Amino acid sequence: MPVMSIISCKIMQDEIVWILENDSSVDEVIVVENENIREFSGKLNKVNLQHKILPIENIPLLSERNNESDENNERAKISERDKYTVLIYLMELGLHKNPKELKNKVYKTVEILKPFSSGILVFYGLCGNVLGNIEKDFEGNSFACPVHILKDGKHRIVDDCIGATVGGTDNYLRLLKSVSDAGTYLFTPMYSKGWRELIELDKLHKDPAKALKMMKKTHEMIGYKRVAKINTGLGYTENFDDAIREFAELFDFEILEFNNGNQEVFEDCYGKMKVEIENGGSVN
Repeated sequence: MPVMSIISCKIMQDEIVWILENDSSVDEVIVVENENIREFSGKLNKVNLQHKILPIENIPLLSERNNESDENNERAKISERDKYTVLIYLMELGLHKNPKELKNKVYKTVEILKPFSSGILVFYGLCGNVLGNIEKDFEGNSFACPVHILKDGKHRIVDDCIGATVGGTDNYLRLLKSVSDAGTYLFTPMYSKGWRELIELDKLHKDPAKALKMMKKTHEMIGYKRVAKINTGLGYTENFDDAIREFAELFDFEILEFNNGNQEVFEDCYGKMKVEIENGGSVN
Protein backbone atom coordinates (compact mmCIF):
# COMPACT_ATOMS: atom_id res chain seq x y z
CA MET A 1 0.00 0.00 0.00
CA PRO A 2 2.36 2.70 -1.24
CA VAL A 3 1.98 6.30 -0.10
CA MET A 4 3.51 9.08 -2.19
CA SER A 5 3.91 12.33 -0.29
CA ILE A 6 4.18 15.61 -2.19
CA ILE A 7 5.65 18.62 -0.41
CA SER A 8 4.86 21.66 -2.50
CA CYS A 9 4.95 25.40 -2.53
CA LYS A 10 1.35 26.62 -2.63
CA ILE A 11 2.15 28.28 -5.96
CA MET A 12 2.11 24.85 -7.69
CA GLN A 13 -1.22 23.60 -6.38
CA ASP A 14 -2.80 23.65 -9.86
CA GLU A 15 -0.24 21.18 -11.15
CA ILE A 16 -1.03 18.84 -8.26
CA VAL A 17 -4.75 19.05 -9.00
CA TRP A 18 -3.99 18.23 -12.64
CA ILE A 19 -1.88 15.20 -11.67
CA LEU A 20 -4.55 13.84 -9.33
CA GLU A 21 -7.34 14.44 -11.83
CA ASN A 22 -5.42 12.57 -14.53
CA ASP A 23 -4.28 9.57 -12.47
CA SER A 24 -7.21 7.17 -12.13
CA SER A 25 -5.09 4.74 -10.08
CA VAL A 26 -5.10 7.02 -7.01
CA ASP A 27 -7.30 5.36 -4.39
CA GLU A 28 -6.98 7.95 -1.65
CA VAL A 29 -5.95 11.61 -1.38
CA ILE A 30 -5.02 13.04 2.01
CA VAL A 31 -4.29 16.74 2.46
CA VAL A 32 -2.38 17.69 5.59
CA GLU A 33 -4.36 20.31 7.45
CA ASN A 34 -2.70 23.73 7.71
CA GLU A 35 -3.35 27.36 6.83
CA ASN A 36 -2.33 26.90 3.16
CA ILE A 37 -4.93 24.42 1.90
CA ARG A 38 -8.24 26.25 1.67
CA GLU A 39 -7.99 27.23 -2.00
CA PHE A 40 -6.45 23.87 -2.93
CA SER A 41 -9.25 21.92 -1.27
CA GLY A 42 -11.79 24.06 -3.08
CA LYS A 43 -10.19 23.21 -6.42
CA LEU A 44 -10.26 19.50 -5.60
CA ASN A 45 -13.95 19.77 -4.77
CA LYS A 46 -14.65 21.65 -7.98
CA VAL A 47 -13.29 18.79 -10.09
CA ASN A 48 -14.99 16.20 -7.84
CA LEU A 49 -11.79 14.75 -6.41
CA GLN A 50 -12.59 13.12 -3.09
CA HIS A 51 -10.04 13.86 -0.39
CA LYS A 52 -9.54 13.82 3.34
CA ILE A 53 -8.20 16.80 5.28
CA LEU A 54 -6.39 15.55 8.37
CA PRO A 55 -4.03 17.01 10.95
CA ILE A 56 -0.69 15.26 10.81
CA GLU A 57 -1.27 13.51 14.14
CA ASN A 58 -4.37 11.76 12.74
CA ILE A 59 -2.66 10.32 9.67
CA PRO A 60 -1.65 6.66 10.06
CA LEU A 61 2.04 5.86 9.88
CA LEU A 62 3.15 3.68 7.01
CA SER A 63 3.96 0.89 9.46
CA GLU A 64 0.45 1.10 10.94
CA ARG A 65 -1.10 0.83 7.49
CA ASN A 66 0.92 -2.31 6.80
CA ASN A 67 0.08 -3.81 10.17
CA GLU A 68 -3.60 -3.23 9.58
CA SER A 69 -3.45 -5.14 6.31
CA ASP A 70 -1.56 -8.00 7.99
CA GLU A 71 -4.35 -8.39 10.52
CA ASN A 72 -7.11 -8.62 7.91
CA ASN A 73 -8.14 -11.65 5.90
CA GLU A 74 -6.24 -12.60 2.76
CA ARG A 75 -8.57 -10.84 0.34
CA ALA A 76 -8.43 -7.61 2.35
CA LYS A 77 -4.66 -7.85 2.60
CA ILE A 78 -4.33 -7.95 -1.16
CA SER A 79 -6.71 -5.01 -1.50
CA GLU A 80 -4.83 -2.92 1.04
CA ARG A 81 -1.46 -3.85 -0.43
CA ASP A 82 -2.56 -2.52 -3.82
CA LYS A 83 -4.12 0.66 -2.44
CA TYR A 84 -2.31 3.79 -3.59
CA THR A 85 -2.44 6.98 -1.51
CA VAL A 86 -1.18 10.47 -2.31
CA LEU A 87 -0.44 12.68 0.70
CA ILE A 88 -0.21 16.43 0.06
CA TYR A 89 1.60 18.97 2.25
CA LEU A 90 1.36 22.59 1.03
CA MET A 91 3.85 25.24 2.17
CA GLU A 92 3.36 29.00 2.44
CA LEU A 93 4.56 31.36 -0.30
CA GLY A 94 6.42 33.77 1.98
CA LEU A 95 9.25 31.28 2.58
CA HIS A 96 10.84 32.38 -0.70
CA LYS A 97 11.87 35.67 0.86
CA ASN A 98 14.37 33.84 3.07
CA PRO A 99 16.16 30.96 1.28
CA LYS A 100 17.71 29.66 4.49
CA GLU A 101 14.33 29.50 6.18
CA LEU A 102 12.87 27.84 3.08
CA LYS A 103 15.49 25.10 3.20
CA ASN A 104 15.04 24.54 6.92
CA LYS A 105 11.26 24.29 6.58
CA VAL A 106 11.38 21.92 3.61
CA TYR A 107 13.95 19.67 5.30
CA LYS A 108 11.96 19.66 8.53
CA THR A 109 8.80 18.72 6.63
CA VAL A 110 10.62 15.87 4.88
CA GLU A 111 11.64 14.54 8.29
CA ILE A 112 8.07 14.84 9.54
CA LEU A 113 6.58 13.00 6.55
CA LYS A 114 9.12 10.17 6.24
CA PRO A 115 7.31 7.83 8.65
CA PHE A 116 4.09 8.28 6.66
CA SER A 117 5.59 7.85 3.20
CA SER A 118 6.88 5.29 0.74
CA GLY A 119 8.51 8.16 -1.13
CA ILE A 120 8.54 11.96 -1.03
CA LEU A 121 8.42 14.20 -4.09
CA VAL A 122 9.43 17.81 -3.46
CA PHE A 123 7.62 20.27 -5.71
CA TYR A 124 10.36 22.89 -5.55
CA GLY A 125 13.40 23.81 -7.61
CA LEU A 126 16.80 25.07 -6.57
CA CYS A 127 15.10 28.18 -5.14
CA GLY A 128 18.22 30.26 -4.62
CA ASN A 129 20.47 27.19 -4.72
CA VAL A 130 19.40 26.02 -1.26
CA LEU A 131 17.68 22.76 -2.27
CA GLY A 132 20.23 21.41 -4.74
CA ASN A 133 21.52 18.72 -2.36
CA ILE A 134 18.23 17.55 -0.90
CA GLU A 135 18.32 14.12 -2.54
CA LYS A 136 21.88 13.42 -1.33
CA ASP A 137 21.13 14.78 2.11
CA PHE A 138 18.32 12.26 2.57
CA GLU A 139 20.03 9.25 0.99
CA GLY A 140 20.46 6.29 3.29
CA ASN A 141 18.10 7.67 5.93
CA SER A 142 16.75 5.42 8.62
CA PHE A 143 13.43 5.06 6.78
CA ALA A 144 13.39 3.38 3.37
CA CYS A 145 11.89 6.51 1.82
CA PRO A 146 13.40 8.02 -1.34
CA VAL A 147 13.29 11.81 -1.62
CA HIS A 148 13.26 13.43 -5.07
CA ILE A 149 12.98 17.01 -6.32
CA LEU A 150 11.68 18.36 -9.64
CA LYS A 151 14.07 17.74 -12.55
CA ASP A 152 13.82 18.37 -16.26
CA GLY A 153 14.30 15.91 -19.10
CA LYS A 154 18.09 16.23 -18.84
CA HIS A 155 18.01 15.30 -15.11
CA ARG A 156 18.77 18.86 -13.99
CA ILE A 157 16.99 20.27 -10.97
CA VAL A 158 14.76 23.08 -12.21
CA ASP A 159 15.64 26.58 -11.04
CA ASP A 160 12.24 27.39 -9.58
CA CYS A 161 8.53 26.98 -10.20
CA ILE A 162 8.67 29.01 -13.43
CA GLY A 163 11.46 26.77 -14.71
CA ALA A 164 9.30 23.74 -13.92
CA THR A 165 6.22 25.28 -15.53
CA VAL A 166 7.94 25.96 -18.88
CA GLY A 167 9.45 22.49 -19.11
CA GLY A 168 12.95 22.82 -17.69
CA THR A 169 16.21 24.73 -17.78
CA ASP A 170 16.67 25.18 -21.53
CA ASN A 171 13.19 26.57 -22.08
CA TYR A 172 13.53 28.79 -19.04
CA LEU A 173 16.80 30.29 -20.27
CA ARG A 174 15.24 31.01 -23.66
CA LEU A 175 12.32 32.71 -21.95
CA LEU A 176 14.58 34.83 -19.75
CA LYS A 177 16.69 35.83 -22.74
CA SER A 178 13.61 36.95 -24.64
CA VAL A 179 12.70 39.44 -21.89
CA SER A 180 16.21 40.45 -20.87
CA ASP A 181 15.93 43.98 -22.27
CA ALA A 182 13.73 45.10 -19.34
CA GLY A 183 12.72 43.90 -15.89
CA THR A 184 9.80 41.50 -16.28
CA TYR A 185 7.65 39.66 -13.78
CA LEU A 186 6.79 36.13 -14.92
CA PHE A 187 3.30 35.18 -13.75
CA THR A 188 1.63 31.80 -13.82
CA PRO A 189 -2.06 31.74 -12.80
CA MET A 190 -1.21 31.14 -9.13
CA TYR A 191 1.47 33.85 -9.16
CA SER A 192 -1.10 36.33 -10.47
CA LYS A 193 -3.35 35.57 -7.49
CA GLY A 194 -0.64 35.19 -4.85
CA TRP A 195 1.89 37.96 -5.52
CA ARG A 196 0.78 40.03 -2.54
CA GLU A 197 1.28 37.08 -0.23
CA LEU A 198 4.55 36.15 -1.92
CA ILE A 199 6.15 39.51 -1.22
CA GLU A 200 4.21 39.95 2.03
CA LEU A 201 3.02 43.36 0.88
CA ASP A 202 0.81 43.97 3.91
CA LYS A 203 3.81 43.40 6.19
CA LEU A 204 6.09 45.82 4.38
CA HIS A 205 4.36 48.85 5.79
CA LYS A 206 1.42 49.59 8.07
CA ASP A 207 -0.09 51.61 5.22
CA PRO A 208 -0.63 49.28 2.18
CA ALA A 209 -1.01 52.28 -0.16
CA LYS A 210 2.35 53.60 0.96
CA ALA A 211 3.87 50.15 0.50
CA LEU A 212 2.62 50.06 -3.10
CA LYS A 213 4.09 53.49 -3.71
CA MET A 214 7.44 52.25 -2.41
CA MET A 215 7.21 49.25 -4.74
CA LYS A 216 6.56 51.51 -7.73
CA LYS A 217 9.63 53.55 -6.88
CA THR A 218 11.69 50.36 -6.58
CA HIS A 219 10.45 49.19 -9.98
CA GLU A 220 11.52 52.47 -11.55
CA MET A 221 14.97 52.25 -9.95
CA ILE A 222 15.71 48.70 -11.10
CA GLY A 223 13.98 48.92 -14.48
CA TYR A 224 10.93 46.72 -14.11
CA LYS A 225 8.46 47.57 -16.89
CA ARG A 226 6.47 44.43 -17.75
CA VAL A 227 4.54 41.44 -16.55
CA ALA A 228 4.51 38.27 -18.64
CA LYS A 229 1.47 36.03 -18.59
CA ILE A 230 2.55 32.38 -18.84
CA ASN A 231 -0.34 30.23 -19.99
CA THR A 232 -0.08 26.78 -18.42
CA GLY A 233 -3.09 25.22 -20.12
CA LEU A 234 -4.71 24.71 -16.70
CA GLY A 235 -7.93 26.42 -15.76
CA TYR A 236 -8.14 25.70 -12.04
CA THR A 237 -7.24 29.27 -11.03
CA GLU A 238 -9.99 31.58 -12.17
CA ASN A 239 -9.76 35.13 -13.56
CA PHE A 240 -6.13 34.88 -14.69
CA ASP A 241 -6.58 37.62 -17.30
CA ASP A 242 -8.23 39.95 -14.80
CA ALA A 243 -5.49 39.42 -12.23
CA ILE A 244 -2.76 40.13 -14.79
CA ARG A 245 -4.51 43.32 -15.92
CA GLU A 246 -4.96 44.49 -12.35
CA PHE A 247 -1.27 44.00 -11.61
CA ALA A 248 -0.21 45.72 -14.83
CA GLU A 249 -2.48 48.71 -14.23
CA LEU A 250 -1.31 49.00 -10.64
CA PHE A 251 2.30 49.46 -11.71
CA ASP A 252 1.82 50.84 -15.24
CA PHE A 253 3.34 47.70 -16.76
CA GLU A 254 3.17 46.37 -20.29
CA ILE A 255 1.67 42.86 -20.62
CA LEU A 256 3.42 40.11 -22.56
CA GLU A 257 1.97 36.66 -23.17
CA PHE A 258 3.66 33.26 -23.53
CA ASN A 259 1.97 29.96 -24.32
CA ASN A 260 4.85 27.65 -23.41
CA GLY A 261 3.63 26.54 -20.00
CA ASN A 262 3.13 22.77 -19.69
CA GLN A 263 3.03 19.87 -17.23
CA GLU A 264 5.94 17.85 -18.63
CA VAL A 265 8.27 18.20 -15.64
CA PHE A 266 5.54 17.50 -13.09
CA GLU A 267 4.14 14.53 -14.99
CA ASP A 268 7.57 12.99 -15.58
CA CYS A 269 8.80 13.37 -11.99
CA TYR A 270 5.54 12.13 -10.55
CA GLY A 271 5.48 9.13 -12.88
CA LYS A 272 9.05 8.13 -12.05
CA MET A 273 8.48 8.41 -8.31
CA LYS A 274 5.30 6.37 -8.60
CA VAL A 275 7.09 3.55 -10.41
CA GLU A 276 9.91 3.64 -7.86
CA ILE A 277 7.70 3.32 -4.80
CA GLU A 278 5.55 0.65 -6.43
CA ASN A 279 8.59 -1.42 -7.38
CA GLY A 280 10.57 -0.67 -4.25
CA GLY A 281 13.67 0.18 -6.28
CA SER A 282 15.56 3.04 -7.88
CA VAL A 283 14.35 4.53 -11.15
CA ASN A 284 16.57 6.96 -13.10
